[in-house]
Order: sequence, then structure tokens, then C-alpha cells
Amino acid sequence: MNKIEIYTNKNCSYCKQIKEEFDKSKVEFEEKSVENFKDDYQQIVNLTGLPTVPTIKYEGEYFVPGRDYGTPQQLISILQTFKISEYNDSRKVLERIKTLNFHINTAFGRLDQLLRKIETKINTDEHKSTD
Repeated sequence: MNKIEIYTNKNCSYCKQIKEEFDKSKVEFEEKSVENFKDDYQQIVNLTGLPTVPTIKYEGEYFVPGRDYGTPQQLISILQTFKISEYNDSRKVLERIKTLNFHINTAFGRLDQLLRKIETKINTDEHKSTD
């Protein structure tokens, strides 16, 4: 596995947990404190739009907690199986936008179903109370 950079801050318990899991799994990494690497970290925040630690940089890609991984074990699995994409950035962006659109559409569909159930329940309850 190539060089992994982990952006952390000293008060972050999740950062500590990730580093401990890296050590336990013998994953080599370079820790970069956001206090000491302010400019680098600000560029990452500008790119991702997420000022969150621990943010991981690996093979030119960024992995942000919550967005890209949920647990230390999941992060390690992602990093161990990571392969650089054969597609250019434009193609990757297009596919990710299509995926995002799919997820948004699915979420709104579920919300619509839920609201219809609530509306039906309210109308049924109102009808019962007027009888």
C-alpha cells in the first residue's frame, strides 16, 4: 500500500481511533495535524466542501468520514482494495452526478410515500371523528 496521509486534530477522538486501527492493521501512514498543515488542509476543505477530520488522502483521492466511510474497518478495507480509476475526471464526475441524482430521486420518492401515508391517516382519523 502506498503512502497514506491522515489529516487530524489533537482533540479528535475519531482521529485517534482511526490511527489506532491503522497501527493494529499495520497500515503505514503520515499524520498531518490541521494546525500544522493549515494551507494544505484548507485546500482539501475547498475541494471537498467538508471541514471534517480525519480526512484521508490516498493515491490523489480524498476519503472523508461519513461521506466515504463509516468505520475504521471500512476505511481500511477501502484503502486495501483501492484501485486508481481508468476513467478521466469528467467521466467520473458525470457518473457520480447520475448516482447522486438517483439517490435524491429515491429519497424524494420515499418521502412522498411517507407523506401520502400520513395524509391518509389524518384524513381517516378526521373522518372517524366527524361520524
